[in-house]
Amino acid sequence: MTLALGTLTFLIAGWAALTALLGALDDSGAKMLAALRGDSLLARDPMPVRRVTVRFSPRYPSPRSQPVRAEAHRAAA
Repeated sequence: MTLALGTLTFLIAGWAALTALLGALDDSGAKMLAALRGDSLLARDPMPVRRVTVRFSPRYPSPRSQPVRAEAHRAAA
């Protein structure tokens, strides 16, 4: 009787594992098969992309700092 219950437990565990595996492969199975055939997006050559030139001009130019005169430093000292 113990052997029969052990076999039944093993079969139930196998069935549950197989069901979980098939459920996981259901979503990505088509992608896996395409990759094995060499039809996946990563197996193809990348699409050619034209370079884009972007010109950037600030709306308000940054203010330049005024040079400090040496005379002002001498007067402060």
